[in-house]
This record gives sequence, C-alpha cells and structure tokens, in this order.
Amino acid sequence: MKNKIKNIKYGLLIIVVSLMVSCNENDFLKEVPSDFYSPENSYVNMINFESSLTDLYAKVRAIHYSGDEYLNTYNLLGTDIIVCARGTDDRLGNYATGVIPTNWTIFQFWRDWYKIISNANTMLARLDASKLTDVQKVKVEAEAKFFRGFAYRNLVYLYGGVPLILEEVAVPKADFTRASKTDVLNQVVSDLTAAASGLPTIDKVADGKVSNVVASHYLAETLIALGRYDEAIAAASVTINDGNTALMTTRFGSRATQNPYDALLKFTKPGDPFWDLFQVGNQNRKSGNKEALWVIQMEVDIPGGLIESTTSGPNRWERNCNPAGWLTMNDPAGKQGMTTKPYSDYNGGGRGISFIKCTDFFLKDLWVSDFNNDIRNAPHNIVRDLVYNNPASAYYGKSAVLPNGTLNSSTWTNQKWRWYPYPSKNTTPGQHPDAVYENKELGTLKASASSTYRDMYMLRLAETYLLRAEAYLAKGDKGNAAIDINVVRARAKANPIADVNVTIDYILDERARELVYEEQRRLTLSRTGKLVERVRLHNPQNAGNIKDFNALFPIPSAEIEANKDVVLEQNPGY
Repeated sequence: MKNKIKNIKYGLLIIVVSLMVSCNENDFLKEVPSDFYSPENSYVNMINFESSLTDLYAKVRAIHYSGDEYLNTYNLLGTDIIVCARGTDDRLGNYATGVIPTNWTIFQFWRDWYKIISNANTMLARLDASKLTDVQKVKVEAEAKFFRGFAYRNLVYLYGGVPLILEEVAVPKADFTRASKTDVLNQVVSDLTAAASGLPTIDKVADGKVSNVVASHYLAETLIALGRYDEAIAAASVTINDGNTALMTTRFGSRATQNPYDALLKFTKPGDPFWDLFQVGNQNRKSGNKEALWVIQMEVDIPGGLIESTTSGPNRWERNCNPAGWLTMNDPAGKQGMTTKPYSDYNGGGRGISFIKCTDFFLKDLWVSDFNNDIRNAPHNIVRDLVYNNPASAYYGKSAVLPNGTLNSSTWTNQKWRWYPYPSKNTTPGQHPDAVYENKELGTLKASASSTYRDMYMLRLAETYLLRAEAYLAKGDKGNAAIDINVVRARAKANPIADVNVTIDYILDERARELVYEEQRRLTLSRTGKLVERVRLHNPQNAGNIKDFNALFPIPSAEIEANKDVVLEQNPGY
C-alpha cells in the first residue's frame, strides 16, 4: 500500500469532473481509444480499478497530511482546543478574515472532496462493463462507495447541505443545486452501509486500507447525526465487538521494554501503552496494535511515501504544532541559554516553529481531576517544561519555565508564542530518520527536519467507544454511556465518570484528552452543534470574532460563480 500511493494529477471538480468528455454519437460510432487513457479504457481489469482506488487513498492523505499547512490544520484551528500560536489573524486567528467565501483553503476542501466523489462515481459507472469477476466487483463497489460516503460526510459537516452527485458527470455542468443536509446524510448512510457489508474484515486488508469496521464506525457516526441511535449503537458495536480489534492496555511495539528518556527533562514516570501508540513503527497491526482501525501510511524517501528527508515537506505536524523553544533565548543573566539548534528530544520537541498550539482549556482545565494519574497527561505525553541546554550558560540544566507557566528569560518577554506545553505525539524523539540528523551522536537536526516521521492515525478504536457513548447518551442511557467512556479512561488510569455526570460536553472533553491532533475537531464540534458555543467558552483568541453563522463554512464563491445556470445558495451570514 505504502509503495503504491502516487501523486496522480487531479481532474477538475464539478465544472469538469471527468478525465475525458464522452462522445455524443450513437454507440456503434463510438471508438475506444487505445493509445491514451480515457474512462473507456482505464477501467477494464482489476489492476485499473486498484490504481484508481489507490489514488483515492492518496487524495485523502493529501487533504490531511500534504505540505499545505492550512489545508492540513484548518479543521483543528479556531476550535476549543487548538489556536494560532502567534495570536495573529492568519492560521484562523480571526474568523472575520479567515472564514469567508473567497478563502482558498475553504475552496480546497470543497474541491478536493468533490474530486474524490467524482472519481468514485466514475469507477462505479464503469463496473458493469469491466472484466472484473463478481467477487472483485463487490470489493471495488464497497471501497468506492466508502470513499464517496466519507467525502460527503466531511462536506456535510463543514458546509451543510451540498450538491448530491451520484452519477458520473461526462460533460460540463453549471446547474448544480444543494440537497438538504438530511438527504446528504441519508446518502452517506446508504454508501457506508454498502461499504460495511462489502469490505473485507480488518485482518484481511493491507496496511492503510479500509475495512468493514472502519465503515461501521463512520456509519454509526452518521446515524447519530440522523437521530437513529439504536442503529448507531449496533453499527459501533460491530467495530467494538470484532475479535480483531481491542484497546491497547499493555506495553507493545518497538519500545515496549523502554521508558521515555530525555537527558535534560529527566522523566521519572515509566512508559505506557498510550505512549507506545505513537512510537515509530507501532501504528500498523504487525506491531501488535489492535486499536488502530485506519492508518495513513508514510515512508521517508520512498516514491509514493510522501515524506522526504531533504525538504521541509509533507506531514509537517512536528513543525507546525511544536514550539520553537530551541531558537535563540537568553537566560535570566542575559547570556545565551539555548544552543539554537533543534534536537531530536522532548526538551525542544524536534524542529518546531510555533505555528499552532493547544488552548489553556486543553492544557489546564481538562486535566484538573486527574492531573497526576492520567497517563495521557504524563510529562512524556504532554511536555510542560523547557530546560536551558547551553552548557556555557550558568542556567544549564535548569528549567526555563516559571511556576506560573511563563518563561524565565530576558529575551522572550514579548514573544510568548516561542514556547508552550505540547503533546508529544507529533514528534519522534530519538527516532528521527538518519538523513535528517545534522549530528546523530549529539542528536541535532538539520533544517529540513519538520515532519512527523511515522504513520498517522485516521481512526482508533478509542474513538469508537466514545462515539457509542454519544449514541447511548442521546437515547437517554447514561449508564451504558459511562461504561464506554470508562473503558477509555481505565486505559488512561483516570478516575471513572459517574453515570449522572455524563453529558455531551463531557464526551467532547474526553475526545480532546484522547484524540487531540488526531480527530478533525471542527467536524466533531459541527456535527454535535457545539462549535460556536465551545469556542466562546474555551478559546479566548476566537471568542470575540466567531459568529453564530460560522457554525458552517461558506460555500466557496468560486463555485457559486461557476454554477452560472442555477443559483447555488450561499450559507446564511456570508
């Protein structure tokens, strides 16, 4: 799977959604071109269809982990738990300027998800005329419908009702109209139901491929949005009760016998299974990981692997999310306190550059009840200290962080964004690829180091437990909701939640503790109708500029203008 994914040129969305325009002559006058690729000769055998399916995986990966910082992070920024680290208007520091119909990133989401829909529709349209066996047709149909349903799932939570296109579009069109949100959700249910019944089981798929339990998870999520709670519980239970899935509750994988280490921070707590989940090589099933349901595959310096060691390229979560604590910072005596080099360690967090960070709500409020015992908040899982690392400084080996959380420095008084506590899951201390080290013995990194050099989770079983808890709560069954939440909290060594205290806000809090930087937080908050409310409560940076209508993105103005034959309605407020 990893070596197959290629960067295939994208077709245009909606206005020209097919690779070639079909001929209008009678069938007996049609010619099937043999010297270049077209829909007529590109979908004949299983190799053709597998190539197109691989491209769908590549497109999903690009939306979440390409080198486009804004595309990758816009569904995290401006939420209750993630903000622009520098406090400026860019990186969604201001909804008034960042969420508008002409915003390029908002257009990219629309365009790229519709590309996936277009390609899936073309595959489905070509199945009957292909040379695939009946068994192969079932598999391809299920996988194509999964991606179509998954794309509409993303679109409907971001934009509300959107044009519902279910057939191959072979000629230019400019008369698309929006379906209702309910109609779109019902189509997602239809597609994911087909996917859940036709996809292989998780133990039969290659690394990175979707399976029946992945489809069942997103089916459950969609059924909750439609108020069909018993069906949602049943769908989530398919994933949870599958004998091939389980939460990882004991140490496993490449560092199962090791503890987190940093020469300066001097961790005292041992490693834990939550830490193991994010170590290099531990994401796929061959590591013993039964919690991972859908893993986005990454390789360094391998064609199709996405990440390159020589450039500050894709999957730049370390660069974007981690602080720039390694940069020039004087100690309290006015001497250079840091060596100004990035290190493959926890102290500096790799080569972070302080673009996005967690809110104080995430870093402080969410851990009050279990600050010391919840392993997800252990010092190696959320790094809350920075130690001077310049041996020439009198403060070498001493903390640069005061008890109130501010820096004990003579230089960064007006640039507090340069350092902040950070979840370590976005970096790989001691596990960076050899090619990005400036000096591996010292642990210093080159300027090209910027990526998170491991495979990335799209979906873990912990999320399915919290999703089923949401369905139980919605139908009034707080007892079973608490049971599911406490499965996740038990692994974290956190105190259990009592039935009476279960609310949708508590579930959203638990999702943040468990899934920060993994889940698309904007989609979760939009899906539950909580985006605006929780931003105003927990995000001071955006509380004053988010408006009620920002619960949805605007329809991109470029799409409205191109749809010249019929009015494509804009969302209210824009």
